[in-house]
Amino acid sequence: MSQVLKLALGSIAIAILVLALKLWAAQITGSVALLSDALESIVNLATAIAALIAIRLAARPADHRMPYGYHKAEYFSAVIEGVFIVVAALLIFHQAYQGFIAPEPIDAPVEGIAISMVATAINAFWCMILIRQGRKLLSPALEADGHHLWTDVVSSIGVAVGLVLVVATGQPVLDAALAALVGLNILWSGWKLLSRSVGQLMDVAVPSEQLESIRETISANAGGAIEAHDVRTRQAGKVVFVDFHLVVPGTMTVEDAHVICDRIEAGIKSNFPEAMITIHVEPDDKAKHAGVLVL
Repeated sequence: MSQVLKLALGSIAIAILVLALKLWAAQITGSVALLSDALESIVNLATAIAALIAIRLAARPADHRMPYGYHKAEYFSAVIEGVFIVVAALLIFHQAYQGFIAPEPIDAPVEGIAISMVATAINAFWCMILIRQGRKLLSPALEADGHHLWTDVVSSIGVAVGLVLVVATGQPVLDAALAALVGLNILWSGWKLLSRSVGQLMDVAVPSEQLESIRETISANAGGAIEAHDVRTRQAGKVVFVDFHLVVPGTMTVEDAHVICDRIEAGIKSNFPEAMITIHVEPDDKAKHAGVLVL
């Protein structure tokens, strides 16, 4: 079992544990804000399951139906997570509205806040692991899940602080106001996640520093060629796609041009092991005198 898959399974277990704790806290206090926090944890569980399915699908090897692989499946998972977050926000707004109409005093606030903070500490620990490992393993689904959990952590801390104010002021309507703020926070989180994931589905280029590294690698390993132009990149999960035109002397043999291509591919793969590279070899009369000049 891969490390990514183990982390995805761990996310489901953590989500179930945290959900149980938050529902317990909401039940003993009757707090609308804590119930809203628990609703967000239901979304956490749903998105963890979606991430697991996407990760398993993305790990499948390329076949005749998907010759470029299933790597983009993780981005669909991230989009689904964003949709779930928006749905959770709408449910929370409904709970907040009910709280404004008929505010009720909070029972056992100390115990409820304590239980909620234990759940929050677990979430904080796990989200740091997901974000760090998601970046390390180039897993968009894990990283998206980690960022989503971080919004849950921030929301839970805000709810706890707010509940202290509710008890101190004796104003139960503040409980509903806190629930509404939680909803706004996760709605913003869902929007950011959706916009980032849709961008990846649209074949966005790799970050500028990675593109510069690829261009430098081409230049350093293309000895014997003249230039490389029209360098294009896109990323799908952990796979980086690179294609460009390589201009060589018109008198160069196919075998010698192929040696240069092999050298460039090896150089790029040393930095991006999962890279898929396409090189179009052209004679010198196709030179644009732009792009990547050979060192």
